[in-house]
Amino acid sequence: MEIHFESEKPIYLQIAEQLEEAVLSGAFPEETQIPSTTEISITFKINPATALKGINLLVDADIIYKKRGLGMFVKAGAKNRILEQHKQAFYQTYIVTLLSEAKALKISKAELLEMIERGYES
Repeated sequence: MEIHFESEKPIYLQIAEQLEEAVLSGAFPEETQIPSTTEISITFKINPATALKGINLLVDADIIYKKRGLGMFVKAGAKNRILEQHKQAFYQTYIVTLLSEAKALKISKAELLEMIERGYES
């Protein structure tokens, strides 16, 4: 994990996103423990409350859970939930914009599909 202090993105969001990426990459498989808020705060020299805020985002998103007295663990099915969230964000960010622009340019569905297929081939 790496924190970019000069970034406009809040540190707690960077922590949450990087933990999500670690789950997706398999660095933290489902039902395994993630670093504690203390470990994260010491490693990156940040306030433990900031680390906790990032972790709590993932608890709220049903990605990780707390085992009392043991720490935080990746929830079963977390990888699929993250993938679905990313797909939904992709749709909202790119596809909705693409369709809006295609309609403005009077590009038909068939033409758009042809363009996408051409892009996949190259």
